[in-house]
Amino acid sequence: MPSACRRAGSVIIPGIATEALPEIETYADCERLVRAFYEKAMADELIGWIFVDIAELDLEEHIPVIASFWATNLLGAMSYKGGAFGVHGRLHQKAPGGLKKEHFERWLVLWCQTVDEMFDGPVAAAAKVHGLRVANAFYGRLQMQPVGDL
Repeated sequence: MPSACRRAGSVIIPGIATEALPEIETYADCERLVRAFYEKAMADELIGWIFVDIAELDLEEHIPVIASFWATNLLGAMSYKGGAFGVHGRLHQKAPGGLKKEHFERWLVLWCQTVDEMFDGPVAAAAKVHGLRVANAFYGRLQMQPVGDL
């Protein structure tokens, strides 16, 4: 993109010069992305309570795991050994009324915004596409599970 243009979401604003955003290339990039995302998600009015009150998420424990998930999916790192769906299934059962479509939609919006603010390029685009796939897959599978207060 010419330096005389700037991305603002999906809009190009002529005449505003900015530096090009880097590509996601390393585990450290994935970790920075995940940290920035969770900073937004945990403070978000619609989904923050899921992370804070239901999952009682310990970020320092969780960040390396989820950064490995993204490094494996985006960079082929093969460092993630977990099963991401099981945790979400338990959250769905524990959350009053379960995890809803709007929760996944908000998660995806925040994820894509964070990627767009920090990175650009084919791997960054793949991060957004993979986020969409994960959100749709998890939401679809959760529709088959019971909801309750554990």
